[in-house]
Amino acid sequence: MNAAASPKGMAKAVSRSLRVYHGDPARNAAMDALYARFLRPGDLAFDIGAHVGDRISSFRRLGARVVALEPQPGPARAIRLIHGRDPLVTLIEAACGDNEGAVTLQINSANPTVSTASPAFVGAAQGAGGWEGQVWDHEIVVPCTTLDKLIWRHGLPALIKIDVEGFEAHVLAGLTKAVPVISFEFTTIQRDVAEACLALLDTLGPYRFNVALGESQSLELAEPASAEAIGGFLRDLPHSANSGDVYAMLTS
Repeated sequence: MNAAASPKGMAKAVSRSLRVYHGDPARNAAMDALYARFLRPGDLAFDIGAHVGDRISSFRRLGARVVALEPQPGPARAIRLIHGRDPLVTLIEAACGDNEGAVTLQINSANPTVSTASPAFVGAAQGAGGWEGQVWDHEIVVPCTTLDKLIWRHGLPALIKIDVEGFEAHVLAGLTKAVPVISFEFTTIQRDVAEACLALLDTLGPYRFNVALGESQSLELAEPASAEAIGGFLRDLPHSANSGDVYAMLTS
């Protein structure tokens, strides 16, 4: 796990991510339509686990200000190239968790979108269908902040998007304020993490929930449902569903 990664290999992987996540106009339009439900011009959005910044681009197309966290040097460099001249995008090269300090990030050089601060995520992926060939080949120690600290510094966002490969519950544990909309990624190899996230959100305020599967950029339910109902929905998904995002919406 401590072997040095190939800079050339990482650059190739980031370049592939840029093509996948920025190069599909239809996907971008669907993403904009989804987030337009939640964001208005001038709103503030937090992108936790920004990777190469496709959500940042969507939030900016909708006129929102963005605070983005990405702890990996390669993807952060890509974000700076795309958004570095935009005064309404703040990039912080750090992870987010339940405490300030530092965390160890396990890097998947060939597929940096699944790099993670969660050893349990790496363990769950090993031997799981759909995760064959994934290797976390080195580690780096990165700064870590909390959502509460980000809110203290930048203000209360209208939306927080969290995509941190199994570390989502740790991120939400660092939040003590209700935020209008929060999305977090789930995977079918770690449904317990999604259950923990739902429980944490239930303590923050009266949230209702919906789900987008994979990269569909489309909500599955006609109407938002309770945490209990969404938990059942996630438990009933086949393993092949792989991943998606839960959207939590604060009710008045």
